[in-house]
Amino acid sequence: MKIINNENTFSILFFLILFIIIYFVNFFVGSAIFERTVTNLFIYIILVVGLQVFMGNSGILSFAHIGFMSIGAYSSGLLSMPIKMKGFVLRDLYPIFENVAFDPILSILIGGIFTAIIAAILTLPLMRLNDAAAVISSFALLMVIHSIVVGWSAVTNGPRTFFGLPKATTLEIALIFSFLTVIFAFIYKNSKFGLLLRASRDNDIAAESIGANIVYLRWFAIIASAFLAGIAGGLWGHFITSFSPKSFYLKETFLVISMIIIGGSFTVTGAIAGALLVTIGYEFLRWTEKVIKFSDVITFEFIGLTEIVLSITIIIFLITKPKGLFPFKEIGDTINKIIKKE
Repeated sequence: MKIINNENTFSILFFLILFIIIYFVNFFVGSAIFERTVTNLFIYIILVVGLQVFMGNSGILSFAHIGFMSIGAYSSGLLSMPIKMKGFVLRDLYPIFENVAFDPILSILIGGIFTAIIAAILTLPLMRLNDAAAVISSFALLMVIHSIVVGWSAVTNGPRTFFGLPKATTLEIALIFSFLTVIFAFIYKNSKFGLLLRASRDNDIAAESIGANIVYLRWFAIIASAFLAGIAGGLWGHFITSFSPKSFYLKETFLVISMIIIGGSFTVTGAIAGALLVTIGYEFLRWTEKVIKFSDVITFEFIGLTEIVLSITIIIFLITKPKGLFPFKEIGDTINKIIKKE
């Protein structure tokens, strides 16, 4: 069994070219707003592809993904924050962390590993659940993580803004991490673990009959998924430099789930396409809402356009294309067929 087959190779090359094109488009546009949007896009790709690693291969929706993102953001921020700033932001910080100030990129990687460890501890019992019970338990886990983040003032500054992080995430760094995430997702999908997990998704009894340990397959997948969410959280935290617990709760969860629903959860291509389309649409709708708000066209208060349009779009997709734009085939499959025909 090849971990990287022709279809995966073509898919990886396609996304490498796509990412480079996006990068050079930003270079020629030369707008700070556009660069900010593109950097956010690459971070969202890491986040959504990370969710696809678990959800797409196991068939189980995880609401806890944004909770894992918050763990990566806060832990990496705590490790990279300048020592002088810690005394100002986190006045009750534990002495063991007071004189710690690592390089931001190293802190992001440690934050991802720490997030994976936390996920390993918390999620093993949940991997025995199926269907609605699994989804509800993941939502409960999101609420638990959010409550801890809000209440642990000594480490997170509680419900107040967590600030003082060095701005370390550039467009180039986000692009590199995003592309490495895409490579990992394709390798995992075609590995023994990915194949067995998808087999359990389609028919758990048949998968168990060939020796698949479904609980541990799911557990490994959600650990990998949490690691990528932690990396995305660290990158986002060191890009935005200040945030609060509300940045990692229901609104962000809804946005990421909409990306994977629209693109398709069963394919890496679908996850990336969903992140691309929703990010573009989301920014356009936010711009439209601001234009309407500051114009004289509508006299009454006008808010919520972005959420309303996104919700309607999700409903339309669930009715017309319930498995998303790329339900089963990766972009590399299409490219491979075109090459063979020629």
